[in-house]
Amino acid sequence: MARKRKVNYPVAKTATKRAPAPGTDASIVRPNLATIDLTAGAGRAGLTVGDRVRIEAAGLYSGETAVIERLIGGVIPAALVRTEADRTRRVRTIDLVPLKSESRPPTDTAAAE
Repeated sequence: MARKRKVNYPVAKTATKRAPAPGTDASIVRPNLATIDLTAGAGRAGLTVGDRVRIEAAGLYSGETAVIERLIGGVIPAALVRTEADRTRRVRTIDLVPLKSESRPPTDTAAAE
């Protein structure tokens, strides 16, 4: 009967890394690390359906103006908005900034005739 050979595994690549020297700043900031906004759970008060808002979140519709179609409750309050380009998106309410209502002159149908 033949003897089994012992299996040799290569040394891990992380085995050569040493611990940082004492007194140095060991916290390395990674650029691709996601950050969590802990204030998002509170939401933004004063938003109602039909309000015009600007989207301040980073992403596809950043900086666009939109109209709130539906408010969605939950752990992180959100709103379904429709942009001026007629696209819809779900946005956290903390990322919405209310726009001041534009004062439009009243339309008089009798004056148009």
